[in-house]
Amino acid sequence: MAQQEQAPHHPAPPVHPVDEKPAVGRLVPAALQHIAAMYAGVVTPPLIIGQAVGLDTAGRTRLIAASLLIAGLATLLQTLGIRTFAGNRLPFVNAASSAGITPMLAIAETTAKGHQLPAIYGAVMCAGVFCLAIGPFFGKLLRFFPPLVTGVVITLIGVTLMPVPVGWAQGGDKGAADFGSMKNLALAGFTLLVVLLIQRFTKGFVKQIALLIGLVVGTLAAIPFGMASFGGLRSAPIAALPTPFAFGPPEFQPAAVLSLCIVMLVLMTESSAGMLALGEICDRRTTGTTITRGLRTDGIATLLGPIFGGFPTSAFAQNVGVVSLTRVRSRYVVALAGAVLLVLGAFPVLGAVVSLVPMPVLGGAGIVLFGSIAVSGIRTLSEAGLDDSSNIILVAVSLGAGIIPLAAPTFYAGFPAWAQTVLGSGISAGALVAVALNLFFHHLGTRGTTRAAVLSAASPGSGTQIP
Repeated sequence: MAQQEQAPHHPAPPVHPVDEKPAVGRLVPAALQHIAAMYAGVVTPPLIIGQAVGLDTAGRTRLIAASLLIAGLATLLQTLGIRTFAGNRLPFVNAASSAGITPMLAIAETTAKGHQLPAIYGAVMCAGVFCLAIGPFFGKLLRFFPPLVTGVVITLIGVTLMPVPVGWAQGGDKGAADFGSMKNLALAGFTLLVVLLIQRFTKGFVKQIALLIGLVVGTLAAIPFGMASFGGLRSAPIAALPTPFAFGPPEFQPAAVLSLCIVMLVLMTESSAGMLALGEICDRRTTGTTITRGLRTDGIATLLGPIFGGFPTSAFAQNVGVVSLTRVRSRYVVALAGAVLLVLGAFPVLGAVVSLVPMPVLGGAGIVLFGSIAVSGIRTLSEAGLDDSSNIILVAVSLGAGIIPLAAPTFYAGFPAWAQTVLGSGISAGALVAVALNLFFHHLGTRGTTRAAVLSAASPGSGTQIP
């Protein structure tokens, strides 16, 4: 009897690290690490805005729950996506951005009491519509973001955010009597030391969750010294689902709408920069379509968020730092983090458990996080043709423009309000200058050797595509 021929065996194609589904034992700790890194940032806007408009503890709790819920939904949409419509399918966290705090405070100060939140939410919803309308055009601008430009932007994300963990390390609250005290700095330094020791003396998965271990050990060390507060845990309600338009229907004031649309431009620039940074870190090319789908998610979350009490939504740079530091690039890790945020929003008592981590502990770990983002940008710049003098000038001036708001916060005080909003963010200012200088040196009226040098700087593994 003739032996039957067996069909040739074709091995399954390798799974990209972004699409990998880790085992539960690795998935859960990695997701919790993302939650710990970004929790303080998520609750900051609702806390500040809630206090500014005079909400009581219950009202501020409702705002925080809404921010967590919207962050969870937006993060799930980004990581899992809806076909070709929305979601960049990267390990990308979306949540309420602190960049909108200042203009929202300005709206609150110029609006009658009782109408402050409705005016803010009306402007935020219009900003969401604005993002959805112009988002597709952002994806078509990637040819102006070669590695030379993205390297500058990624570096600035890390450098300009460094004051955040420094403030956390000092205690977080500048008005507190112990702000900057030695005990706060010692706790931050101890947490940083734990992370460094784990990185130096461990291997494999333990090394990947060094940040989470540092946060846990730092928090445990803070308890005997009374530096971990349990008050929020005792007062938080068990369940508190957000109520639609709990603070009144939205109101639309032209000046407020204009200011939030300008802010949305800044957030779209930062969100695009975050996607480009993740593309580099994850070795997955960030295309125009990726940017468009990602910004569409920002727009949807910003448009629908105010219904339940949310604020303008954008990328969270600290979570880009988590991916860069741990090299855990699976989008399903971040999707699980999004699901956890949903649960935290529905059950504030669980969110209070996460808030037990003292600010100095977050500060010690945050120095590693944001520093690692800057390192990713430096690594990109090192491959971007810095032997060319025009490229050196481009990087030097762009970094200088991005550091101005950090070095001199009042530098743009005499500028119009819209210019202060745009230029007051080091990330957006540096990005705009880098793009403009890239146009000047490598696009306008030149098709020769300089342009070729820029093209060759995009290595085969680069996350940026240059048409």
